[in-house]
Amino acid sequence: MTVTIEGHGSASVSTEERLLVALERARGLGQITGLPRKLPVGCRRGGCGVCRAQVIAGDYRRAPMSREHVSPSEEAEGVVLTCAIYAQSDLMLRLDARLPAKRSCDGND
Repeated sequence: MTVTIEGHGSASVSTEERLLVALERARGLGQITGLPRKLPVGCRRGGCGVCRAQVIAGDYRRAPMSREHVSPSEEAEGVVLTCAIYAQSDLMLRLDARLPAKRSCDGND
């Protein structure tokens, strides 16, 4: 399957791979470029909220995500933690500066 970051390129991803891993690989290979900020990476296990993004289109399954960082209403709008989702179809993703993590991994604001 393919995940496309709106306006920045795309990456191949398998159904058994966390989306964040696929995005990191694609960025390293130069397939994802021109991001307005560094690819957000934190704890890698759904707890810190650093990798918040919005799924615009497509299906995914999710591992546990901290409700401190993604509320049920946000999730209903497609907000996810990329470290905690697995693509089940092609995805369109938005990494938006207006979707900052509520706090950093180390607890400092």
